Amino acid sequence: MSNAKSELLQILLDKSIKTGHFILASGKESDLYCDCRITALDARGANLIGQVGWQMVQEEILPKFPEACSIGGMTMGADPISLAIGMYSAEADKPLCVFTVRKEAKDHGRGKRIEGNFAAGQQVIVVDDVITTGGSTLKAIDAIEAEGGKVVAALVLVDRQEGGREAIESRGIPVFPMFTRASIFGDK
Repeated sequence: MSNAKSELLQILLDKSIKTGHFILASGKESDLYCDCRITALDARGANLIGQVGWQMVQEEILPKFPEACSIGGMTMGADPISLAIGMYSAEADKPLCVFTVRKEAKDHGRGKRIEGNFAAGQQVIVVDDVITTGGSTLKAIDAIEAEGGKVVAALVLVDRQEGGREAIESRGIPVFPMFTRASIFGDK
């Protein structure tokens, strides 16, 4: 594991990952809670997410999907992650365009559901902070596809390994986690 990834893991463990008894947004009970926004909105945490995430995009995603040019996901969990990775890509020949998906389209102005640097026809890397069932990631994928984007990969900060990856991959979209439950707790 790289130094940046090891440091990011330590920040996640210190700030974002808790064990105990929790009821999740999905209604499921779990012994693991991940509030990754605390790490993603920490200056050092965001910097490391950008560094590790951009390295993953370059080494694992772009070789398979060289036309991927945009990155984003459902607000708010994906926002700081997408922006951090996008900022790290700024020096590349083809930096990533960053966007965010609203939970609902605006009811004023242009009524957009996707904000930022997104256009129909783009190949997209969808982002999420944590996947459990994959529900919020799938909603983002549906919104992106409804607006004419082609989701080619999903990049997640933490895969809880509770079926979300399988749900997303059943749609033909490979998932690239920075961390899994197993890698966090040394089970891998």
